[in-house]
Amino acid sequence: MRRWLLYLFPLLMLNACDRSGGLDDDSLLQNEKVYHGMIELGEKLEDPYTVENMQEALTKLYPTKAGRIDIQATDLYVRFLPADDAQLKRLKALDLYLMDHPMDYRIVREGDYYQDPEVGEEAITWQYAVVPQDFSFPEGIHYELLDECYISEHDPLTRGDVGIDWIRVEEEAFRLTGNEDLWVPRTKGGSSAPEGRITIEDPAFSGGKPFGVAGVKVVCNIFVKISITYTDRDGYYKMSKSFSGNPRYRLVFQNSKGFNIGLNFIIIPASVSTLGKGSPEGMDVHINAESDGALFRRCAVNNAAYDYYSRCKDTDLDIREPPKDLRIWIFPHLTSSSACMLHHGAFLSDDLLSEYLGNYLFIAKLFLPDITLGTKAMDYDGIYRMTVHELAHASHYAQVENPYWNQYIRYTIKSFITEGWDPYGSGGGSGAGYCEVGEMWGYFMESTLYKDRYGGTLPIYGNRFWFKPDIFLNLYERGVSRKEVFRALKKEVTSIDDLKDQLVSLYPDREQMIEETFRSYGK
Repeated sequence: MRRWLLYLFPLLMLNACDRSGGLDDDSLLQNEKVYHGMIELGEKLEDPYTVENMQEALTKLYPTKAGRIDIQATDLYVRFLPADDAQLKRLKALDLYLMDHPMDYRIVREGDYYQDPEVGEEAITWQYAVVPQDFSFPEGIHYELLDECYISEHDPLTRGDVGIDWIRVEEEAFRLTGNEDLWVPRTKGGSSAPEGRITIEDPAFSGGKPFGVAGVKVVCNIFVKISITYTDRDGYYKMSKSFSGNPRYRLVFQNSKGFNIGLNFIIIPASVSTLGKGSPEGMDVHINAESDGALFRRCAVNNAAYDYYSRCKDTDLDIREPPKDLRIWIFPHLTSSSACMLHHGAFLSDDLLSEYLGNYLFIAKLFLPDITLGTKAMDYDGIYRMTVHELAHASHYAQVENPYWNQYIRYTIKSFITEGWDPYGSGGGSGAGYCEVGEMWGYFMESTLYKDRYGGTLPIYGNRFWFKPDIFLNLYERGVSRKEVFRALKKEVTSIDDLKDQLVSLYPDREQMIEETFRSYGK
């Protein structure tokens, strides 16, 4: 599936925000050093949670009681083979937790993803899930039933029987199936609901003190027993299920705010960072610039985006949130970024895209990004700046929608082609006004949000280009709020003159100040 990325990738960069960038000589698909690439599976294990194995364990431990307890399946271990993105979306809409690899195999080597060799590189791979026993399978999506399972916590009738120690039954099922090495001796009695904290450092913020990785999904499982939660704003999490074996922990970069962080080295809606096996009591993870690079980048982007979404509310910035189900890709060997908004439909109908991608267009539609972030050689504060800049574009997009954005993208592509790795061009020609208005807003938000976080003098990012974000910064320092600027970014505002007229129309009491500000920058 990676092969077609080489066709799509240059197009994404045509719509990039320039940060001294362009392509780097390093390979886009170069592997990271730790736990990246494809998961390597070992031997198939016997699942202790099948109805048969749990019944046998119950009978061995409680021979007199087992006869009156007829264990019935509480859950089904299944796998789906979606034919296309539409079917995958239907599955996700059912609020299933889907794994791209089987749950009953020993993991020889961790990684970001698994692609079943039997389905081929160009297809969506098998998606494994545990569903309730009475689950209604969606029509038209191929699936296979792998096991009928019994998870005692999902059966209130048997859990209410005080004469049965279901943790002992689980332990016996692990022993009977040859999985005793996965069980933790009960030194403290009972089982534990894992809890902990995920933290990160930003040396330029709050004296470098660790703070939480916010709103990220935490998943742990042992065989088909899965528990899922999200960290709170301070990075704390607590699972709803208890474990006695050592579960496998993962961070899934599908945020509670409604955005997903993907790519790095595999095209998936949300990247996964596998943390390995940990204690059933929980796992704390601390991340800094010396940690695994992919994990650091994902967490830094996650927090910048979480903060941005949180601040869009009417008690703070009071601007429109980016669209839901926003897809963000991270390119660690690039310096350019973009808000191409392809996943939400921008530019997809354009003949240029169809001609460029040819037969790869249908594959591109499966995994389209909305935002691409080039993070080469960036510290946390640089990633923060870049992320909020592109999210400001995404808020603008949410207000003006696809027809407007199509003109914006077309201008940047033309500039890229005719002026050589410069998506902003020189400010002439059709569509330049869309770029001017959009980039003024992006750099204005980057500058002001950076100051909000890090303090100091208000920076002026983007003032080396032909457009003038300084205008918005000047207005801001003279009392025009970010909300008031955003209100002016309407569909009909497609040039700097339109922008000035719209601001005057919205705020006639400040007409003289607005006119003077634009005039001082030659506008």
